[in-house]
Amino acid sequence: FWENELQLSDHVELCEFFRKTYGPTGEFNAKPFEGSRSWAGARPELRAIAYDSGGVAAHMGLLRRFVKVGEVDQLVAELGLYGVRPDLEGLGIAHSIHVMLPVLQELGVPFAFGTVRHALRKHVERFARYGLLTVMSGVQVRFTLPEARLDKPPIRIDDPLVIVLPVKRSISDWPTGSIIDRNGPEL
Repeated sequence: FWENELQLSDHVELCEFFRKTYGPTGEFNAKPFEGSRSWAGARPELRAIAYDSGGVAAHMGLLRRFVKVGEVDQLVAELGLYGVRPDLEGLGIAHSIHVMLPVLQELGVPFAFGTVRHALRKHVERFARYGLLTVMSGVQVRFTLPEARLDKPPIRIDDPLVIVLPVKRSISDWPTGSIIDRNGPEL
């Protein structure tokens, strides 16, 4: 779905999905999804939403942007807002990336890029075994908070697992660098 195709009822349903999906990983993780806000940081451009008889089953957001890798500005489709309803775990990120691949190819971006918590290492490495993506650790990612706050610095630096999926270019074309700057909020 393009973001402007979603109705208020879609956002409300996605908020509930994200609160239930992210809440068990920590109360703070569910907090951005209060009310009818169905995004945590940057608002996605496109969303892959899977539905079943229980409602929203899985979600992945996409946003085209430039990131700076070392000294190189690199166009990417940032993937984020991963979520799979707890009763369907095991179909998660790998299945969602498979669903997004034709869309990524249609958009013509050279790479898809995303970050995940280290706790998800086994999930993403299982998918990486098939050679479709590369998982990197030891790369810091800098981003701004989604809202300027007086009680926090506007910039945050994390050390997540970085996922790079070659779409129109080879992984050997991915720039090298020990820091990736989103120049905006994470997805």
